[in-house]
Amino acid sequence: MRIEAGDLDAPDVQDLIREHLDDMFATSPPESVHALSDEGLRHPDVVFFTARDDDGALLGCGAIKALGHDAAELKTMRTVRAARGRGVGAAMLGHLLQVARERGVASVHLETGSMEYFAAARRLYARHGFAETGPFGDYAPDPLSTFMALRLSAA
Repeated sequence: MRIEAGDLDAPDVQDLIREHLDDMFATSPPESVHALSDEGLRHPDVVFFTARDDDGALLGCGAIKALGHDAAELKTMRTVRAARGRGVGAAMLGHLLQVARERGVASVHLETGSMEYFAAARRLYARHGFAETGPFGDYAPDPLSTFMALRLSAA
C-alpha cells in the first residue's frame, strides 16, 4: 500500500467522496453532517491523501485540515468497501499523524458520529490514543457528534 497526495479529479476518488457524503447524509441529519465536499477538500488549509494498492487501485482516503496555531483536524477518513478490515484506515491515520508532526502540530482533533454506524471509527481513533473531548473550533455541542483529540508529543 502506498499513501500519497490525492488527485481530487480522479474518477475513483470522486466516486469515493460521493459515497462518503451519501453515507453521511443517510446516517445523520444535515445539521449533523460535517464531512467536507469536493470544494472543501480543495481549500488551501486542507491536505488530501489517497491510499492505493500496488496495482493502483484506490483503497481509501483521508485529509488533515489546519486549524490555526498548532492544531489540526482529521477529515474525510474513508476506506473503500472491498478493502475494509485490511488496515487501510490505521495506515492512513498513521500517515496523517506523521504529517501533523512534521508540520509542528501539537494537537489533532476530529468529529465523528456518536451512532453505532461510527463505532468502528471511534474504536480506531481510541486505539491510536484519541480521547473524547468537547467541541472544538466552530463546532457546537451535538448529541449526534463525538469529538476526540490527541496531543502529539514532540517529534
